[in-house]
Amino acid sequence: MGKRHQNHRLVKVHRNYSVEEVAGLFGIHKHTVRRWVKEGLPVVDSKRPMLILGHHLKTFLQERRKRSKRPCRPGQLYCVRCRSPKYPAAGMAEYQPTSDTLGNLVAICPDCMAIMNRRISQDKISYICRDMALSLPQHLRHLIEWATPTVNSDFN
Repeated sequence: MGKRHQNHRLVKVHRNYSVEEVAGLFGIHKHTVRRWVKEGLPVVDSKRPMLILGHHLKTFLQERRKRSKRPCRPGQLYCVRCRSPKYPAAGMAEYQPTSDTLGNLVAICPDCMAIMNRRISQDKISYICRDMALSLPQHLRHLIEWATPTVNSDFN
């Protein structure tokens, strides 16, 4: 069974492919490749066997992937069930670190109540989560408290 998005880097741009070769390259059915031709994938001519130029196939797959992108704005997380970026329910999210510099934002979708995720760098927490109530692990609390000085501060 093929993937939802095919890796355009597998395509050799200086090669011609038949429908069956494209299907074998990505592990998809040949009817899928024929559907791509109907959707606008250029072929060399209308004769059989249908030949597809490698650079046309690569460009077609890149454009297809670009059209399906749904970038998140600051404060949004991606809901897989709704297939769109959304602001979290009640404006709340939790940061779960996965390494020293990266982590995941986890929240609940306001529409379908599914778990939403967003991969985020610790450097960008204040930018992405500026209008969001964010819960952080104890050892990362200093990331949101740096803007407010402590009461016993001796700095002028």
